[in-house]
Amino acid sequence: MHLTLSAARELSAGPEPQGGIAGWAAGLVETFGGPGAGAAIALENVFPPLPSEIILPLTGFAASQGVLSIASALFWTTLGSVVGAVVLYGIGAVFGRQRMHAWWAKLPLVTSSDLLRTEAWFARHGTKAVLLGRMVPVFRSLISAPAGVERMSLPVFVALTATGSLVWNTVLVMAGYWLGDQWDVVGAYVGVASKAVLALAVVALAGYVVLRVRGRKRGRP
Repeated sequence: MHLTLSAARELSAGPEPQGGIAGWAAGLVETFGGPGAGAAIALENVFPPLPSEIILPLTGFAASQGVLSIASALFWTTLGSVVGAVVLYGIGAVFGRQRMHAWWAKLPLVTSSDLLRTEAWFARHGTKAVLLGRMVPVFRSLISAPAGVERMSLPVFVALTATGSLVWNTVLVMAGYWLGDQWDVVGAYVGVASKAVLALAVVALAGYVVLRVRGRKRGRP
């Protein structure tokens, strides 16, 4: 039994429009094997709305059906993760600190000292942020741009990205491999985690804005 577009759409049927994404990813994997899975994950890194929690388990399911090997699935998806992350790193590097400071100065409720503190934090904890951020939904893509802005050593960035991505990819690919035709269950659980992370980020941002507004009001004569 081989993975087909129709099978992927049926397996991903649900209230969210995942069938199209699953069918697209299934087509890439079925046609190109490991390189197709790698291309899908590279695009997922550059465009976070493409969910790795759908693409990676589906790739594992494809491996369970003999479309590609587990080794090929992990190698190509990790390579795709690194390629996508390097693209975002490059965008951050081109954007640069000067442009970042100029853009930051135009934002309301923030000061240059806020950005300086953020840069200082990244200088101290950037390696951990890149490594662990690759295993956190939503932030796994976003963390690459600030690494580029701060000009983290590219070999270090690639090594950390590859290590963190390999862990994340292995968990989701193997889950899809073991679950077989129930691979889409993985997406449901990881999707909940992604929404929880996003909700926490929104709450943190809202709290920051409130504190800033109150601080400015208190500072008025």
